[in-house]
Amino acid sequence: MAKLSGKVAWITGAGSGIGEAAAGALADEGATAVLTGRRSAPLEDVAQRIRAAGGEVHVQPADLTVAAQAQRVGEFIKARLGRLDILVNNAGVNIVDRHWDKLNPNSIDYMVKGNLTGALYCVTVALPFMRAQQDGVMIHTASMAGRFIGNMSGPIYTVAKHGIVAMSHGLNMQECVNGIRSTVFLPGEVATPILDQRPNPVGPEVRARMVQPADCGDLIRYIACLPRHLVMNEVHLAPTWNRGYVAALQRPL
Repeated sequence: MAKLSGKVAWITGAGSGIGEAAAGALADEGATAVLTGRRSAPLEDVAQRIRAAGGEVHVQPADLTVAAQAQRVGEFIKARLGRLDILVNNAGVNIVDRHWDKLNPNSIDYMVKGNLTGALYCVTVALPFMRAQQDGVMIHTASMAGRFIGNMSGPIYTVAKHGIVAMSHGLNMQECVNGIRSTVFLPGEVATPILDQRPNPVGPEVRARMVQPADCGDLIRYIACLPRHLVMNEVHLAPTWNRGYVAALQRPL
């Protein structure tokens, strides 16, 4: 029997990249997948592939930076499925004009809401299910930028992802008594469409050396399948050919 048979997984940012890979991996392991993102068409494409492979899936588009829309997805899950076992809190954004000389209040709000506020809203939706069950797993996609401060990702993305790290550890501190486990996932460079939002996008040869979405999906499935008495508090996943390390090696000493 599949390890996640009978479980319900809510995956945000599920229309592409890490979210798409996680949805497929969890569905392959038997979970019923609920897919959320802002755009319906990519979600339907992912859902079609899951159904073709024999999985059960539901599409629930939403702008998760709006609390009422996040709550609406929770209401659907409660009415239709009656439980929530896994939250993959993956939705995120970035912008090209990401540095201090280009930032303004509107772009700051967009970045904080898209990378931190929406994730917090999803946690508030998931917690009542998981507390009632005395069981549940949350997996939050942060970034290496959530642990290490640098210039590449931009200051507001870095601030928001540090917030995701703090959120996840805080959940374990308070919700461990309710059987809830929270993992913060900190990937290095991943070959996803968000790379196109960099000021200097890289080509296919560079992307091929990065972490791939399927690698992330496999790791998320592993975390979701851990026994209840274990929590993976934090996990890093980086490419062997780490461009930051390579650049450092090439600089003269």
